[in-house]
Amino acid sequence: MAATLISAVRADALRRAEAHAPFLRAMAELFPDIARAFLDEGSEAAVALALSLDGETVGERLRRRRHALALAVALADLSGEQPLEWVTGKLSDFADAAMDDAIRAAILERMPDEEPRGLAILALGKLGSSELNYSSDVDLVMLFDPETLPRRPRDEPGEAAVRYGRRFIELLQQRTHDGYVARVDMRLRPSPEVTPIALPIDAAISYYESSALPWERAAFIRARAAAGDYQLGERFLTEIRPFIWRRALDFGAIQEIRDISLRIRDHYAQGQAFGPGFDLKRGRGGIREAEFFTQVQQLVHGGREPELRAPATLEALGALAKTGRLETQVADAIGAAYRALRTAEHRIQMIDDRQEHRLPTDPAALEAIALLDGKANAEELLAALAPHVEAVGVQFDGLVSDREERLSNDPDILRQELAAMGFVEVEEAFRRVGDWRSGRARSLRSPAAHSAFEAMLPTLMKAVAAGPEPIRALNRFGDIIDKLSSGVNLYRLLGARPKLADLLALILAHAPPLAEQLGRRPTLLDGLIDESSFAPPPDADVLAERFLKVVREEPFDLALDRIRRMVGERRFALGVQLLAAHRDPILIAEGYSDLAEAAIVALSEAVAREFEKTHGRVPGGELVVLGLGRLGGRALTHASDLDLIHLFDAPAGAQSDGAKSLSATDYYNRLASRIGNALGTPTAAGPLYDIDTRLRPQGAKGMLAVSLDSFEQYQRHEAWTWEHMALCRARPLTGSDVARANVRSLMCDILRSPVDPAKIRADAVAMREEMSRHKAPAGPLDIKLGPGGLVDLEFAVHTLQLTTHVGLDSRLEVALEALVEAGEIDDGADPDLRLLSRMLVVLRLVSGKAMEPAEQSRDLVATLCGFEDWLSLLAAVDAARHRVAARWAKVGGVSDDR
Repeated sequence: MAATLISAVRADALRRAEAHAPFLRAMAELFPDIARAFLDEGSEAAVALALSLDGETVGERLRRRRHALALAVALADLSGEQPLEWVTGKLSDFADAAMDDAIRAAILERMPDEEPRGLAILALGKLGSSELNYSSDVDLVMLFDPETLPRRPRDEPGEAAVRYGRRFIELLQQRTHDGYVARVDMRLRPSPEVTPIALPIDAAISYYESSALPWERAAFIRARAAAGDYQLGERFLTEIRPFIWRRALDFGAIQEIRDISLRIRDHYAQGQAFGPGFDLKRGRGGIREAEFFTQVQQLVHGGREPELRAPATLEALGALAKTGRLETQVADAIGAAYRALRTAEHRIQMIDDRQEHRLPTDPAALEAIALLDGKANAEELLAALAPHVEAVGVQFDGLVSDREERLSNDPDILRQELAAMGFVEVEEAFRRVGDWRSGRARSLRSPAAHSAFEAMLPTLMKAVAAGPEPIRALNRFGDIIDKLSSGVNLYRLLGARPKLADLLALILAHAPPLAEQLGRRPTLLDGLIDESSFAPPPDADVLAERFLKVVREEPFDLALDRIRRMVGERRFALGVQLLAAHRDPILIAEGYSDLAEAAIVALSEAVAREFEKTHGRVPGGELVVLGLGRLGGRALTHASDLDLIHLFDAPAGAQSDGAKSLSATDYYNRLASRIGNALGTPTAAGPLYDIDTRLRPQGAKGMLAVSLDSFEQYQRHEAWTWEHMALCRARPLTGSDVARANVRSLMCDILRSPVDPAKIRADAVAMREEMSRHKAPAGPLDIKLGPGGLVDLEFAVHTLQLTTHVGLDSRLEVALEALVEAGEIDDGADPDLRLLSRMLVVLRLVSGKAMEPAEQSRDLVATLCGFEDWLSLLAAVDAARHRVAARWAKVGGVSDDR
């Protein structure tokens, strides 16, 4: 039954090809064995037969194979037996092989005794990404090495290379009675109107390093060595990689890509509207815009994320979605559109083997394409394509803005413009604009930077004027301007993306920590260029795997800096998500915690790998890093430090097996110190976290890393009650599954040890009073240290955990759930915890450690915490704190009168 169905589908594909595509009908008549092989054995057999055909000359052989392959691939495509990637891959593989044969033949014709070398063919465009069209040009760049190129004694290297190149092109595109192999386009080389078709490699490298145009970066995303001297081609691509993939976003290049596309829209205006006559390649929402949209995302992030450098459009979309740089829904939509549009384009080109991209305006011709595709009629074909075209057009339209506003240079008119924007303190705003225009800031001294600044200024000023305390926001922006060494990219980015300017205004007005981060690293805004920055944060395991990939692929120093940058970018993005009300503050706290955990996991492995080069490993030994406090409870804020304890397990008397052997104790203490340095020492990419290891046995006087046995003995026989309370919020972050399970089991066993409840409560009360004396609240709004704050609630929970052995989980909300079920605490404790936690997370971002937001930020704080206004939030918090204070008084047996 299945075989009969397959045969019927194949036969229908051949029938449609012969009925509606004159070129395919001619090929079926010329190569009946190919059609028969397809019908009997399928597409792979038909392709293999096509590629086995021979001829008397290189040119004849390649032409026969090309036409036979065209038939085999078309039948595989029309039958649906193979996907688009297979179709374009087979066409591209043949083009590569044909070019290699042609360049070899061109050299051997003049130098028959030489091994062809010193001449490389780079493929760009669709051939470069192995996505060649059914009937397409091949975009090539030809490079030669004067030192190794075979040539006759009287030939200059450049002359010889050009001669070989001309013969190569002739072998491929000259039309004979057998047709042609490929149309060759060499116009993507530098200055094609004045340069020879073959370029010396060193001159080409120099050009791309110093003089190349922005659009050429996008072109070389899809470049690869396709034929000739592969090593020479790869050497060139390696040399220019920094030109293509820049560490910092060059928004000017992205703007140029958009400008090119808009010029294409204008030039091919007749093919822009969807319907008969629509240009599938160049029209709005067409193939080129799908490709450009994808390449823009790659240019944004690919400099720092090599996994995004896939040349093929569909592969690149998958990588962008996988890494979270493009929303999966958007990537899927663009990918589906790309498949549909490329397939329709192939149908057009199958008709007469012409490089055509337009849907025919002639009704009969459009009907033929629809029938060839298996559609009932032209209307069905158009209806299938329309939503894909619109999906691409909408996404591409949203890349950048076309705004070209400028603020006036006339003082009186400028004041009027600022007042119209909504500035109350017009003179203050006027003075700041004047200061910036004076050019004193280094980032505004170049003409390009000044032009970009003026272009973005109206966008930013409108956004700032619409927010609270606009003059304070302008002052902070001035700080960023003063600290920038070069501002042209930032200014271009802000001018092109009004929504990003709105976000910046929000940051400047309400979030000093984020504004300070921007002052140090303005490129952090690059990461907000697409909506993926507002997607739900990945969990710790997903993030750790991304970071570990960097560790395993890059040298230690580069990996360390790259992970620092990635962590900094994600922390910044989480802060913006919080500020822009994209996510519940509780989820943001979990995101901060997962990010820190992933950084610890990845950097621990990176440091260990480097450490092992000198000291080897401890056989049977392992280090486990414990996270405590807010990290252990997955409740970090933007300003939280990391409470860590380092534990190791190793056989007695164990030594490391490296060139410089160490005892297990020395080994793991040095390793722990280096991990701490990796996490906390500032570098060019900035520090990651403040690290606090004082919760380890013996505190600051004890060893940085302690053995598991010593840790157990200390906790069972020497630890203070407060240390057991701290252990209630501990969880292992690193180590093997077995090691972490052992540590969890040990901690649980320690916390379940028999205790004197009265002593635990007395110790807890004494410690809380001691803390109040030495760590006074920052003010009445200090919901962490103040009466009825989070510390009181934590003390109540930990005291109950130690005295009842119920709810032994590092996450307070999980512990509370168990304690409520056991009747040890009321069910209002969890909502109070969540309210106070939300407010703490927000205040740490908006007001830092002062815990007192500016008056203009108070309503924003209320909104982010889920309340209509500031007074409503204060009333709810005040009530919650009274309840928390009462719970702590009840648990600790103390008077609630603080």
